[in-house]
Amino acid sequence: MLAEILEILPIGPGATVVDGTLGLGGHSIELLARLAGSGRFMGMDWDSAMLEQAGTRIGSPVGVEIELVHSDYRNLPEEMGKRDWQADGILLDLGLNSAQIDDSERGIAFKEAGPLDMRMDRSSGEPASSMLNRMSLDQIEQILWDLGDERWARAIARKVVERRKSTPLRTTQDLVDCVLAAVPVKARDKRIHPATRTFQAVRIAVNKELEGLEEAIAEIGRTLKPGGVLAVLSYHSGEDRATKRAMRELSEEGFEELFRKPETPTAEEIARNPRSRSAKLRAVRRKKIMTS
Repeated sequence: MLAEILEILPIGPGATVVDGTLGLGGHSIELLARLAGSGRFMGMDWDSAMLEQAGTRIGSPVGVEIELVHSDYRNLPEEMGKRDWQADGILLDLGLNSAQIDDSERGIAFKEAGPLDMRMDRSSGEPASSMLNRMSLDQIEQILWDLGDERWARAIARKVVERRKSTPLRTTQDLVDCVLAAVPVKARDKRIHPATRTFQAVRIAVNKELEGLEEAIAEIGRTLKPGGVLAVLSYHSGEDRATKRAMRELSEEGFEELFRKPETPTAEEIARNPRSRSAKLRAVRRKKIMTS
């Protein structure tokens, strides 16, 4: 939804812009172009590999102060405070980029077998395999139900616990096998792979993606200048609910929500990029201070 984002973010020469989820820098290249050789840019990502690749793609635009920060976007207010910055435009794209999804070594997807890791920041935290091999049946079921809306959560959790008694889970295929053993063929959704919801839920749990999200988005909004805009792209119901609540909280403080309902991709964009089909865009503007 690049066109929609560029339309609502008030970015021009001399502006301060932040991409809190840099990825490979696709959005940021376009944001930097709007600065036209003057202004400040901060790009953050919790994945050091993505940050390095994005830095190479972005380069060193003449006249623009560039800051690339290896950190979770939930630390954005702290990073802005260190620099005494306020932003004209902030973008948070809460989805995964294709490079992460397609990298079998990350274990986020299951198209190709790989280690069952799923961490965005592989320098810290607990891999998915370790988490699933230690959690109780009830804990695994809760994750699959709460974060994946998986109605076969109990059966899948039971298969995970049964399997690990003889062979601990190590690869993405191990987890896929547990799902396929648990979900009856006749009960499977023909539109998506039976393991899709399980992998989503485990990834969210491993990376603690929803922890403190609502509070973080509200705090990030407060780093805007008067007239500045925060745009958030979310991809599943938990993210969107947290974003909605945060923006409602900000609206009670005098911020303006730009859409009554979230914007969604056009049919043309979905045809070009099927992974965008679940995207929802919400945005909030800090009202300008009126002077007499």
